[in-house]
Amino acid sequence: MRTVVVAGTGLIGASFGLALKKAGFDGRIIGVSSEAALRDAREAGAIDESAPLAEAVSRADLLFLAQPIGRIVNTLRTLDARDVLITDAGSTKVEIARTAAQYVRHAQFLGGHPMAGKEKRGAGAADADLFRGRTWVLTPIADGDMETPAAKTFVGWLERIGAVPVVLTPEEHDRLVSFTSHLAQLASTALASTVAEHLNVPEHWRVAGPGLVDTTRLAMSAYEIWRDIFATNSGNIDQALAAYIQKLEHLRENLRGGQMREEFETAAAFAAKLRR
Repeated sequence: MRTVVVAGTGLIGASFGLALKKAGFDGRIIGVSSEAALRDAREAGAIDESAPLAEAVSRADLLFLAQPIGRIVNTLRTLDARDVLITDAGSTKVEIARTAAQYVRHAQFLGGHPMAGKEKRGAGAADADLFRGRTWVLTPIADGDMETPAAKTFVGWLERIGAVPVVLTPEEHDRLVSFTSHLAQLASTALASTVAEHLNVPEHWRVAGPGLVDTTRLAMSAYEIWRDIFATNSGNIDQALAAYIQKLEHLRENLRGGQMREEFETAAAFAAKLRR
């Protein structure tokens, strides 16, 4: 792997470039994005040069689509790529996998989703260690996708940057992240919105402790990123929300009941496992 093209040089794309360089990649990293995003990526040291997508892809061994989901889908529909491994960082996989299966003809596609991020956007927040110790889901769409030389090389680089590759089907991925990621975002958004509506005087916010700060961290995420996630995973998210609302109703019914202790103990045990 000598030339990597990063389409979308925001937080994830720029962090991938920095991570490769830190891990010893000495080839070329070409950025494809807006002028502002490319400027920030150059300043961060995440890319070596920039080029239009068609020109960059003609030189690429690996094309990393670190764009919003809708942009990834559109890119796959119009991309003329040959003899290159295409992967992505989309937060949902089924729609992307279907599009790749239909439109990618002369290249290999191997879907991906690094389970890492920040509230801040852009290459200015990029971090070479963003993926270290984090799961990087891979979603092959055909038998043998993980066994090609290009895929094995890519997985090797994921391991070198410290990521932990996990293989799932696109359907499994979207169901799981509806609970582990999408529900967490909506719960944080709902909490922040509820408190804002009921405590709308700045003096009241002085009573907030670190608990509220911690649990509303995700509420700072940009809606522009989440719009495509909701649109492409609405069925799974609806089921996750239904389960969460049912749990909230159960907690409300047991504010004075003995089952509240059991809920706290179950939740604390799970939270502890997540932090190990």
